[in-house]
Amino acid sequence: MADRPITVLIADDHPVVRQGLRTFLGVQDDLRVVGEAADGAQAVSLAETLRPDIVLLDLNMPAGGGLAALRELRARGLPTRVLVLTSMTERGHVLPAVRAGAAGYLYKDVDPPALAQAIRAVAGGNVLFAPEAAEAVLDGGSSSGPRPGPDEPRLTDREREVLVQIALGRSNREIARALVVSEKTVKTHVSNLLMKLGVQDRTQAALYAVRHGLADG
Repeated sequence: MADRPITVLIADDHPVVRQGLRTFLGVQDDLRVVGEAADGAQAVSLAETLRPDIVLLDLNMPAGGGLAALRELRARGLPTRVLVLTSMTERGHVLPAVRAGAAGYLYKDVDPPALAQAIRAVAGGNVLFAPEAAEAVLDGGSSSGPRPGPDEPRLTDREREVLVQIALGRSNREIARALVVSEKTVKTHVSNLLMKLGVQDRTQAALYAVRHGLADG
């Protein structure tokens, strides 16, 4: 994606918010706003037409809202990645959004430079949450969402511990220090996790775990 700007669709029902985001993102050399949506249905329609790299999505919108839009985008199999940007601070909104397909979750009080970096990170295949949202995701895995079924990968207790550390964004060295094991042992656990979950990298492992209720160690 280095040879072209990251394309962004802004979905928010407040014109002043859309204008502010468009103005800020417009001065970033590597980001380009390709459209604006004022409700959930329009967000889905424009995402299908414009195929942006990122949809910057508010949750509290008319016409089904952001959560319904997330589910519909996922159902249509669009490659667009969704970064939620919302003023809804209730922890209960985070996990449903992640399970519906959000690759990131930020609040509207985020610093503009941090927002730009988040867009780049999510476009690059990473998963990114505001600290409060990350805590809600990890806490939510233990009390809500589906339990592993007979066809779900079975993780050892240690693998679950490593998985939670991965979801917190920690490196192998930091995980080794936290769990008082060698870095080589952590690498082995990470390799086993990726194989069991059927994913290619750490961020996919963390997101898979959240969506399937596995990161509840």
